[in-house]
Amino acid sequence: MIAKIGHGINMTGALSYNQLKVDKENGEILTTHRIIETPDGSFSVAQLLRSFQPYLMANKRTEKPVLHISLNPDPGDKVTDENFKQIAKDYMDRMGYGDQPYVVFKHTDIERTHIHIVSTCVDRYGKKIPDTFEKLRSMDACRALEQKYNLIPATEKQRTGNEQIFRPVDYKAGDIKSQIASVVRHLPTYYQYTTLGAYNALLSLFNITAEEVKGELHGQPKQGIVYFALNEQGEKASNPFKASRFGKDAGPKALQEQFLAAKEKMKTDPARAILKNTIEAAMHTAAGETDFKKQLVEQGINTVVRRTEEGRIYGITFIDHESRTIWNGSALDKNLSANVFNDLWKEQAAEQRQDADHASINTPLPTTGRNVEEAKEETHEFFDFLNKEPSTYATDNFGLIDGLGGLLPEAQGEDYEEQAFVNRMKKKKKQKRRGGQQ
Repeated sequence: MIAKIGHGINMTGALSYNQLKVDKENGEILTTHRIIETPDGSFSVAQLLRSFQPYLMANKRTEKPVLHISLNPDPGDKVTDENFKQIAKDYMDRMGYGDQPYVVFKHTDIERTHIHIVSTCVDRYGKKIPDTFEKLRSMDACRALEQKYNLIPATEKQRTGNEQIFRPVDYKAGDIKSQIASVVRHLPTYYQYTTLGAYNALLSLFNITAEEVKGELHGQPKQGIVYFALNEQGEKASNPFKASRFGKDAGPKALQEQFLAAKEKMKTDPARAILKNTIEAAMHTAAGETDFKKQLVEQGINTVVRRTEEGRIYGITFIDHESRTIWNGSALDKNLSANVFNDLWKEQAAEQRQDADHASINTPLPTTGRNVEEAKEETHEFFDFLNKEPSTYATDNFGLIDGLGGLLPEAQGEDYEEQAFVNRMKKKKKQKRRGGQQ
């Protein structure tokens, strides 16, 4: 069983997301705890919200008081409703939320039947319930519940001791070639990606971009890949490095083979359904793009957004470090496409501006941008955690790869190293002609 824990701002959004599944007959409320009962046993979002409001009002300082948890048994598990109810209770007790109000929803919209639990991490006295080592405690709880309810154990990726320690490229530190090599030579061993765009989204976490180049040499068509180091703004900060300098796995032929193999494997990857649910839940509980990214990175998922010069989102990619798979939004679901997020965040930004105008003309507006120093700090936090715990990639880095407009550069139509060799040969021929004329 795999658990995903999300902390959000919008309780109405969390309840609405789950209630919508019920309304569309893709879900049901299995059980409630410390929730005001209704005469006929049916609930609406407004009715459910009433039970949480005293808790939320008791503590205005907690940034993310909403708790949204999904528990995902293996598709091969046959879990009854009664077992789901007991699993939810046991899990909440083990995590320290047993005395909190919560609602347990069962979702049946995908083949992997699972439950969502909506609650709050603020207790009745207005005190935030500690969430120290929450991810590790959650993994322990899942392992214990798997044994108790005879569930198929989730496969956890454990560090063997021989794995490569990835570090982001620092273009100012020198020896950029070796830095890039230490990343690109080993990524295929640990991550699955199906397109060059997905590969570049992953590379951007390490301050690298790959660019396809096409051209001619001596009348023969040539195709290759070159790599660049990136600076803090996501701009090229080095000369190009030919893929062959990093081994055969970094070149176009090997990449195409990796894409095809990953595409086949990811068709049946159970991580897809879990990732889709996690992203959808964050869409409803987040207050905007920045909060959305932060919520996901706390659950081990990075978001890469690609924008046009005018600011319109034309691509969005999700990097799930737990399953080590990279997905384009539209490949997960049509409701997770770039256009959907462009419209959603545009609408949310407009609402935030309107709220700010109503509050005070001098109130600073929420922003999604970050300065360079913040990006540096978050980058270090991300990789420190990444290298310590291979299956618990929760960090505070929510904008490491925020809107890299130049993530997929246009092909330059030239193989740099081979062209340099041709130029040298031309110079030698000219020198020989001059020598012969003398």
